[in-house]
Amino acid sequence: MRASTSKLQQLAIFTTILTGGGTGTMYYLLQKKFSESDYHRLALQKLEACSIAMESLGAPPLRVHNIHLTDRNNRVDQHTAQIKIPVTGSKTGGYLYTSSVRDPNTNSRWSLKQAFLKLREGQIIDLLNPPPPAAAQSQTAEHTQELDTGSWHLPIYSNVNNDSRC
Repeated sequence: MRASTSKLQQLAIFTTILTGGGTGTMYYLLQKKFSESDYHRLALQKLEACSIAMESLGAPPLRVHNIHLTDRNNRVDQHTAQIKIPVTGSKTGGYLYTSSVRDPNTNSRWSLKQAFLKLREGQIIDLLNPPPPAAAQSQTAEHTQELDTGSWHLPIYSNVNNDSRC
């Protein structure tokens, strides 16, 4: 049995539309799952509570963008979550690097272990360890060169302590 060319074209178009729609839906659902997660919410709450970080971004308004699903810095498993969240304000933008651990006793509560904002200009602001107000103003971007976010994983986070903190 021979199929006509027009029927094959219609089938190819239908399959392409169906595949594209399925891919778009899957992308939307994954982004929604990340943005509703406790580890994502905890990190954004810390950022919003840090006046130094919010002022540096020029926020409010704070815009939180979708994470890059193909970014190797984003790792989530049953017990740990390490994500890089793109954020922007009216002055500049940057990435909110976070590391969270699930409580082994309850296996349901997430706690934020590390959170820092790396601005486009290179300044790094530690969101978990607030400095005295005078120390925060005297920090410079020269100290930010110690952190290599290109191979970002938990042990490297310890270098953040020399930079601005909230």
